[in-house]
Amino acid sequence: LYFSVQEGILFFYHIKDLQYEMKICADILKPISSLIFCPDYTILLLVTEQGTVYTYKPAHSGEAVKLLDACSSCFLAADFLTPGNKYCVSVTISGEVQVWFLEDGTCLSKLNLDIEVHVT
Repeated sequence: LYFSVQEGILFFYHIKDLQYEMKICADILKPISSLIFCPDYTILLLVTEQGTVYTYKPAHSGEAVKLLDACSSCFLAADFLTPGNKYCVSVTISGEVQVWFLEDGTCLSKLNLDIEVHVT
């Protein structure tokens, strides 16, 4: 079980029977608004309230790596583009939809919806 707290810390709880073990996986020092696993569960996207997107690879138990930084408009949401785990799609508050290559954070395509996006 992965979860985050307001301080930007990613935790992992290993639960077995009535026993559990807690581990701090990453500390990005920014409040995390979303956690999204890729379809094969090898990569976890961490989206912050400031609009920065990080990747975390549970099998490697390393630090979270900054993938995308908020530019002109904060990222509101991000998710993997399936099949696979090579690409993700994001939407900004200003209504811009972008497709990203996860390997190096390259923006491959973008489409402006010409509408401001709100969370309801």
